[in-house]
Amino acid sequence: MGEKRRRLTARLKARVVEEALSREKSVNELASQYQVAPSQISTWKKAAIKGLPQLFESKTPTEASSKEAALYEQIGRLKMELEWLKKKTATDT
Repeated sequence: MGEKRRRLTARLKARVVEEALSREKSVNELASQYQVAPSQISTWKKAAIKGLPQLFESKTPTEASSKEAALYEQIGRLKMELEWLKKKTATDT
């Protein structure tokens, strides 16, 4: 049978990307050290660079939770309307 795939933690991936971005070691050296493919390190690095702008967006936790609360409020309102319509159509027939 083939080898079992290794599952790398997000923390380890972050450490590898951090070292790759620091450029103290080459990608090939890091790949050898952490026993991953150099192309995989490059993929993680691209993903990290692409996601960096989201870290600095000005969304506050309260802003996100207030949007979530508004959505839950709307869901509740729609459920109540649906129940009302079901009762209304049931009594009309």
